[in-house]
Amino acid sequence: MAGVLALSAPLAGASLVSYSTILSGAAEAPPNASAGFGAATLLVDTTALTMTLDVSFGGLTGNVTASHIHCCTPVAMTGTAGVATQVPTFVGFPSGVTAGIYHQVFDLTLASTWNPTYVTNNGGTVALAADAFLTGLDADKAYLNIHTNVFPGGEIRGFLTRDVPEPAMLGLLGLATGCGLLARRRRG
Repeated sequence: MAGVLALSAPLAGASLVSYSTILSGAAEAPPNASAGFGAATLLVDTTALTMTLDVSFGGLTGNVTASHIHCCTPVAMTGTAGVATQVPTFVGFPSGVTAGIYHQVFDLTLASTWNPTYVTNNGGTVALAADAFLTGLDADKAYLNIHTNVFPGGEIRGFLTRDVPEPAMLGLLGLATGCGLLARRRRG
């Protein structure tokens, strides 16, 4: 029982929120016939105020010219929005290629993480812009876009959606909670 409770302890104070998406031309606005594909995961640490972005992509028709996250669309999972993150592209994102991988940690408190126009349009401070971005993420109104020379408006994109904990983890948490309540009841 103690082992089960120990395993569930990190879940109780978790400050990590995970978002993911599948990237495709069909998800672009307007949709395109690109055979390009990709996947992205965004891990936000609400305690450290960081976000870790991992992207893998391939099969693009054109060469990458830029990539960033757009936020916030008026309606969840549809439409377009301005660029929220670094412009013209994420620092170090693969450029001039049709396939690649990317990993980067961003500090949400730094102005360099954000598009200056996004900051201005969302209250004028980095803190307010970050809050608007996180609110947009939770509302399914932010998308990652990869732009190429063939599709300057975006060749592949995908809306970032919050990942739901695996049912096995929820079951483990429920078991741990039940064991804790049982132990209290027996002591009382």
